[in-house]
Amino acid sequence: MHDANDTNTPPAPAPSLFTWEFASDPYPAYAWLREHAPVHRTALPSGVEAWLVTRYADARQALADQRLSKNPVHHSESAHGKGKVGIPGERSANLMTHLLNIDPPDHTRLRRLVSKAFTPRRVAEFAPRVQELTDRLIDGFADRGEADLIHEFAFPLPIYAICDMLGVPPEDQDDFRDWAGMMIRHGGGPRGGVARSVKKMRTYLAELIHRKRGALRDRGDEDLISGLIRASDHGEHLTENEAAAMAFILLFAGFETTVNLIGNGTHALLRHPEQRERLQRALAEGDETLLATGVEELLRYDGPVELATWRFATRDLTIGGQRIAEGDPVLVVLAAADRDPERFADPDTLDLSRRDNQHLGYGHGIHYCLGAPLARLEGQAALATLLRRLPDLRLNAEPEDLRWRGGLIMRGLRTLPVAFTPESRPEGPAESRPGSPSEGRSESSPGSRPDPRPQAPAHGIPGTSPGPCRPANHPKSGPA
Repeated sequence: MHDANDTNTPPAPAPSLFTWEFASDPYPAYAWLREHAPVHRTALPSGVEAWLVTRYADARQALADQRLSKNPVHHSESAHGKGKVGIPGERSANLMTHLLNIDPPDHTRLRRLVSKAFTPRRVAEFAPRVQELTDRLIDGFADRGEADLIHEFAFPLPIYAICDMLGVPPEDQDDFRDWAGMMIRHGGGPRGGVARSVKKMRTYLAELIHRKRGALRDRGDEDLISGLIRASDHGEHLTENEAAAMAFILLFAGFETTVNLIGNGTHALLRHPEQRERLQRALAEGDETLLATGVEELLRYDGPVELATWRFATRDLTIGGQRIAEGDPVLVVLAAADRDPERFADPDTLDLSRRDNQHLGYGHGIHYCLGAPLARLEGQAALATLLRRLPDLRLNAEPEDLRWRGGLIMRGLRTLPVAFTPESRPEGPAESRPGSPSEGRSESSPGSRPDPRPQAPAHGIPGTSPGPCRPANHPKSGPA
């Protein structure tokens, strides 16, 4: 064993970043960076060079630093480079004016308009719908004894929840499912597929805004898109492009974070059976305290957002002793900061009862994730219901065989195969049982998924999730 103070001992070689091996377990590489190069300039898979900030104190400072702009106009790269720092297709689809790309005062104005939809009261009112979707989705596979929890559960749940909140009509939600599925592939679909999906979504949102403007109710609760339209019509100066961009980013950033929270969280619990059993015992006793702290710990331990979205230095500045030049891109590595031993005791240990847990999983400062309360609600409902209904849930694959989706910003599994003791179906006519052909399966269409909708009112039908993919050459968007 070498003495840490032995100056003759060279440090371990710098790790390779953004490889398949790195994607499977980036935490050793991030530990090296925290120790040896806490603010590190690197070339990303896209060819764009950026600074990675990996220590908790530096990350927290950078997330709140107003000298770091969210607006890509401040990027010093060439026009070729500028097209690689956002969501493919958002520029050509005129969807740039959303919360992840703007600064105050426009950010303050737009965030105020949508924040009303994510108040604790509004989120609590949405809880029964989230639980209804959760149960219906589990109904679709509970009698089989095996499932892919990404494909059949973690992916459709937040898609249909956010569609409901936005006010996307049930008959249109399949389209949103398809577009979202293409986006989440991180480059694994047809060439240009993400950009085409973004354009299709932009066209649809413009049409939906036009339809909703002509059918606004005079008063009462309303969906989020109608609320944006009403605010615009009452002098809040919200343009149609801003309304479409806001709806787009709420869907885009609002679903993948929750897909990954459910997927990564379930995976972590399956890999730590003693922690899962603690949580199951608490839930069986009617105590949900551990569920609340547990979701926060899962967000810290292996959260859904690996790197915060792009920031650009508006002037020369210093982070962690490192000079950052005006125009340089800065990426805060949330996954690294949340395992910093200077901030968290035993950071590589999963402890669902961890109390002092001010993680950065949903960011910090004015760009803190607006939809975090809804994501927490969905995560808690999903995990608690899975553990209650499928108590012997277990991984149905070798851990080393699991594959993580490529991409820069988000961290999530492609698939999560599980096995469990099947739930027995109630006796009675087929049409009265959840998941029967009358509730979303067609006898002539084998392999179709059950419809999680209650019989009234109808809501969207879960469909396929993203398929296999390769590491992308572009980052994905998300909170922070």
